[in-house]
Amino acid sequence: MIGTAFANAPQRRGPVLALIGALTLFLTGCGVNTIPTLDEQAKAAWSQVLNQYQRRADLIPNLVETVKGAADFERETLEAVIQARSKVAQTQVPANILTNEDAFKTFEQNQAALGSALSRLLVVVERYPDLKANQNFLALQSQLEGTENRIAVARRDYIEAVRLYNTELRTFPGRIWHWILYSDSQPMQTFTIAEEATQAPRVQFR
Repeated sequence: MIGTAFANAPQRRGPVLALIGALTLFLTGCGVNTIPTLDEQAKAAWSQVLNQYQRRADLIPNLVETVKGAADFERETLEAVIQARSKVAQTQVPANILTNEDAFKTFEQNQAALGSALSRLLVVVERYPDLKANQNFLALQSQLEGTENRIAVARRDYIEAVRLYNTELRTFPGRIWHWILYSDSQPMQTFTIAEEATQAPRVQFR
């Protein structure tokens, strides 16, 4: 009797394993994993945005010190950059910023203000031939332009990742899975200002 039960056990397990395998394939094919997958992709894209903005912020102290050495450089322009960077540094980035409209908007506005201040500074530099010929400044200016380009790319990738994620939450079959399994998933915020605002400033050297 016991021997028979053991002998039949593999036979019983076969159909059960087949059913589990078929169910797994069915769920995978129906997109049960799409929402968490797109969620992780959007968060990864956001991390790149943060990395590039931080890279820009890290370059500013050296830029400020270099520009300070120029005689009679516009103090107001330089202070605007310093204040904008300080505001960015003091901005709290909550864990839920991607779904927190107010926090996201504050972050976006502060970064845009810093970008504008930097653009104005680089335009003013045109009036200072000695500064434009400073090798240290030229290197920093080149790094800033490269960083602004990376910011634009990172923002673009994040916007697209959020578009895919938010669309999945609102369309079939993602809407069904959202209701059944991922009800805590919320639409993510995205950038609203024109992307060209993050492009590297165009500075013509004569």
